[in-house]
Amino acid sequence: VPEPKTPDIKAENIPLDIVYEDDCMLVINKPQGMVVHPAPGNYDGTLVNALMYHCKGSLSGINGIMRPGIVHRIDKDTSGLLLVAKTNEAHLSLSEQIKDKTVHRHYICIVSGILKTKKGIIDAPIGRHPSSRLKMTVTQNNSKRAVTHFEVLEYLNGATYTACDLETGRTHQIRVHMQYIGHPVLGDPLYARQNPYKLKGQALHAQSITFIHPISGEEMTFTAEPPQYFTDLLNKLRN
Repeated sequence: VPEPKTPDIKAENIPLDIVYEDDCMLVINKPQGMVVHPAPGNYDGTLVNALMYHCKGSLSGINGIMRPGIVHRIDKDTSGLLLVAKTNEAHLSLSEQIKDKTVHRHYICIVSGILKTKKGIIDAPIGRHPSSRLKMTVTQNNSKRAVTHFEVLEYLNGATYTACDLETGRTHQIRVHMQYIGHPVLGDPLYARQNPYKLKGQALHAQSITFIHPISGEEMTFTAEPPQYFTDLLNKLRN
């Protein structure tokens, strides 16, 4: 059997919504449907391919050649803000902030049904689903602590417009936690049983992020408005 080969990750001229950029980092507003970094079966069209073209190769190398510059991820069908590091120094600083829970990540989502509690905390460990390799689940087996703070923003017709703040950053955390309490995110292909509004993915958007700039030490906050499909869905559910 031949040794596995490392794929050649190509720079691609893909438009980026850059919210902020300087010599050491960027804040990107990722669209719904874009994969963050290459993986088996998906080596082009990703955020990394676009970043390699835009940054001309000036990205941190801490996460290896498959994930240059990527400090943290959001799911393919989740839109919103991501931190990207150009230098290893910036990458280490931002990673430490995430590890120390000093990066504030604020999400908005539209969940199925009417949340009875207007504000609360979901503290439930998340691990791999025992029978589906694509899914995560709340479990005590081989899991890590996961904490999500949620608050009702608006009651809709059969749904709830909700804000979620992450205390931890587990894979699919908000999606798993909302399903766990009986209110999956609308359009979620993995955790919602139905998709009555024919959405292309979960109605989940990383709306704002707050962090300390790795070089200046200044606290910075950036906000990105939700995509058009999200606003259209809100308006439809209000009527």
